[in-house]
Amino acid sequence: MSRVPVVLAGARGHGRWHVANIRRLERAGLVRLAGICELTPLTEQEAGGELPEQSADFGALLDSTGARIAVVCTPIPTHTDLALTAARRGVHLLLEKPPAPSYAEFRRMADGVAEAGVACQVGFQSLGSHAVPAIRALIADGAIGDVTGVGGAGAWVRDEAYFRRAPWAGRRRLDGADVIDGALTNPLAHAVATALALGGTDRAEDVAGIETELGHANDIEADDTSCVRITTTRGHRVTVAATLCAERADEPYVLVHGTSGRITFWYKQDRVLLQRAGHGPEEYVHGRTDLLENLVDHLTTGAALLVPPDGTGAFMKVVEAIRRAPDPEPLPDGAWHRVPGESRRVVPGIDGLVAAAADTLSLYSELGAPWAPRTEQPLKEVSTR
Repeated sequence: MSRVPVVLAGARGHGRWHVANIRRLERAGLVRLAGICELTPLTEQEAGGELPEQSADFGALLDSTGARIAVVCTPIPTHTDLALTAARRGVHLLLEKPPAPSYAEFRRMADGVAEAGVACQVGFQSLGSHAVPAIRALIADGAIGDVTGVGGAGAWVRDEAYFRRAPWAGRRRLDGADVIDGALTNPLAHAVATALALGGTDRAEDVAGIETELGHANDIEADDTSCVRITTTRGHRVTVAATLCAERADEPYVLVHGTSGRITFWYKQDRVLLQRAGHGPEEYVHGRTDLLENLVDHLTTGAALLVPPDGTGAFMKVVEAIRRAPDPEPLPDGAWHRVPGESRRVVPGIDGLVAAAADTLSLYSELGAPWAPRTEQPLKEVSTR
């Protein structure tokens, strides 16, 4: 089998991970790094080997390399146009998350890709974990009774330089275009998407309403300490709390609540803890399928895509609710402090609040956080267009 030619758009920042991953699959004989699209060409060291063709013109690079797959890891506002540039050329896609900064842009991308007849995989790597189907099977078998809700918790540490890593970092808009680079929509977006997926509510039509509480301790436009609660058409709630101002960094997780037990999934570790009535705790560690490898498999053997665009529709409804919400409010000075010598801001007590939100499916304001900005943005109508 000949190796599938791949072009990578955006090879610095998080794109470095994609360079390494493409090289890994190249060594396995599955793909060939045919081109890199960057404004400033990479060095051989940055490219992890012999330099492929490079150009700042994405469309021209796709044409000259004969790429069959494009990996798009560029600033959020560019995702839709680059995806459609590839789709019009019949090039299949691995599109980084979040797939778009608004629901309208998401639909423009997804509809354009479908019309072109190309495959598109959205880069929620956690949904490639074998724990996801395993947890769904436990739920279907009644291991924890009926699902009553799903919580998600992400307590991360980011210094102030993180929000200066790129012109669009920490922004809601840039030069008139939506960015929506908040804690829930970008760095901890996996918590939202995974919580929705485990509850069987990953499509846009599965969402009945959304409430948001968005704030920031850092000097940014977007949110760095926020929570969201989604009411699903199945009748249960999905609450995800996140912060980039934790006292201590912790592994993010999703918690599935049932009438007779609960399942905790540490999605970066592929680790699952099952706790249920009448049994001792059971812990499992699962494998994971790489999303680019799955896309190659889809093209060569017809394997099902793990994260097609429609499977991220509910997540994009959350992005849209956050986009439509009032701009996040700065937390009052007394609600946060700087860590000496670390150039980062901490919200005291936020670690416990994040965990409590996932545990009780409550918003920060309902947990008594005096600084919690209530910016409820219920969706009264869910459109899938």
